[in-house]
Amino acid sequence: MPHTVEKIGGTSMSEYEAVRDNVILRNGSGEDTYNRVFVVSAYGGLTDLLLENKKNGQPGVYGLFSSTNNDDPWLEAFDKLRAKINEINGELFGKSKLRKEADEFIKERLDDAERCLADLQRLCQHGHFELDAHLFTVREMLASIGESHSAWNMSKLLQRDGVNARFVDLSGWRAESAEPLDDVIRNSFAGLDLTKELPIVTGYAHCKEGLMGSFDRGYSEMTFSRIAVITGAEEAIIHKEFHLSSADPRLVGADNAVPIGRTNYDVADQLANLGMEAIHPRAAKGLRQADIPLRIKNTFDPDHQGTLITGDYVSDKPCVEIIAGRKRLYSIELFDQDMMGDIERYDSGILHAISRFKAHVVSKDINANTITHYVAGNLKTINRIRKILEEQYPDAEVNVRKIAVVSAIGSDMKVPGMLTKTVSALSSANISVLAVHQSIRQVDMQFVIDEDDYDLAIKSLHRCLVEVHDHGEAICAA
Repeated sequence: MPHTVEKIGGTSMSEYEAVRDNVILRNGSGEDTYNRVFVVSAYGGLTDLLLENKKNGQPGVYGLFSSTNNDDPWLEAFDKLRAKINEINGELFGKSKLRKEADEFIKERLDDAERCLADLQRLCQHGHFELDAHLFTVREMLASIGESHSAWNMSKLLQRDGVNARFVDLSGWRAESAEPLDDVIRNSFAGLDLTKELPIVTGYAHCKEGLMGSFDRGYSEMTFSRIAVITGAEEAIIHKEFHLSSADPRLVGADNAVPIGRTNYDVADQLANLGMEAIHPRAAKGLRQADIPLRIKNTFDPDHQGTLITGDYVSDKPCVEIIAGRKRLYSIELFDQDMMGDIERYDSGILHAISRFKAHVVSKDINANTITHYVAGNLKTINRIRKILEEQYPDAEVNVRKIAVVSAIGSDMKVPGMLTKTVSALSSANISVLAVHQSIRQVDMQFVIDEDDYDLAIKSLHRCLVEVHDHGEAICAA
């Protein structure tokens, strides 16, 4: 039987009744409920408490454990984590008998994890053991708790509500060894009858590849993608708390933002580069190669078809589909009169320094004697990169500046004069353009601007390139 593999985001997971009614039981509680696999994220904010806050970097249990020899800070964070989990369970289960089972399940995992951290901390007080050698494993262990908690809860709540849900735990808790991800998935799905059972699967999967090493917080998207590919899904679906829209509704206004409707994986990659992931590019690669379409749906607008992403889609007529961008970036400009004719060596050295500190390059400029990289990272990281470059190229001039990037993106933007029209829209808003990029593929135009002009730039471009058209319920109907 054809089936779909669907992922539920953390914010949506925090609204169980909406997920149950709008997603799980969308067509009633009959046969249409099945032939689907659900991969779930941790509840909103929980992974921030386990690891670190994704937006502001405030450390959670992992961040505090990895950065101090004192056990008080991470133990306090662990107590805060327990309190939050108990609060979530109380909201979901009330004072029912199921609440006790839910508390016992997650308590066992929390107790195991806390004991492991305490033992490891004591062990690493001896000179023969280095904490850094174990931090990757610690991070993976802590991350797995969030998805195990949400998947177990979801399966039990659905069973209570008349659905034959089955908890599928890929977390490898207490596993003796790690297997390749594809084998983990195949073994876990062996014997499952998708026509009669509804698998609720942990977004974290313990495997040989170590998903967090490559994808960090995007690990659940890779699990989701591989399940879709291995099980031969007809369609992959991600349920979020918002539509994939023409711009951030908080900036341009909810009445002005329009769901995209249709686009391609190339556009999804451009969004990921700006930190607005519809899906991680490497997770999208598997779906793309297997010719599996991806649909992004709004959990709270179930009647809307959402946005369908395929490999071959190109809009019927050239147009801008989305205005997106990224703040809190830095330009790292290296000027050297001797660069002419030796750009490759300079560029390689700069990229090595940026990679060493794990900063993300959003874009870059090159001319005869100057290379500028536009980089995402905190100021401490940027200053370290700058220091390395000044030591490596003592005759060069290295300048750092805080900037933002705004971008117009579409599956086909081969419209004569569009670049001129876009620059004019920014100029009419009195926004100075520091740099412009448009590739031959013509799927995006990037504008480097002062960070203070970011909000106004998004509004101006959206008004000029999107709002002037009457798109209706979607820019391109899915």
